[in-house]
Amino acid sequence: MKRLLGLLALFSVLAGCASGVIDPDGYDKTGTASYYGAKHHGKRTASGEPFDQHALTAAHRQLPFGTRVKVTNVNNDKTVVVRINDRGPHVRGRLIDLSRAAAQQLGMLRSGTARVRVQALNN
Repeated sequence: MKRLLGLLALFSVLAGCASGVIDPDGYDKTGTASYYGAKHHGKRTASGEPFDQHALTAAHRQLPFGTRVKVTNVNNDKTVVVRINDRGPHVRGRLIDLSRAAAQQLGMLRSGTARVRVQALNN
């Protein structure tokens, strides 16, 4: 019975992730970015691949896995292109979670967060 309840809970979480996927065409939003790194390195992402803090990847709540987005730090105009491979961020008010490598290119390692513009690219 416990196993059945566990499986049902897992399926409901996975269904919740899939149902919120949006069309990336024309996606252009501004919000707060954060980053995740060392403590998540090597753990499995929602897409199934291991998280690599040195890769240019990101977590987004709704964009499809594989979507490439240009992220611009609006405070210093630095940009990076990342691939969505995870779900998140799991903190209210955040738009995107970046890998450590992406955050470094945007110049936001010290602050931990930055105001960014996220634009989906044509794949």
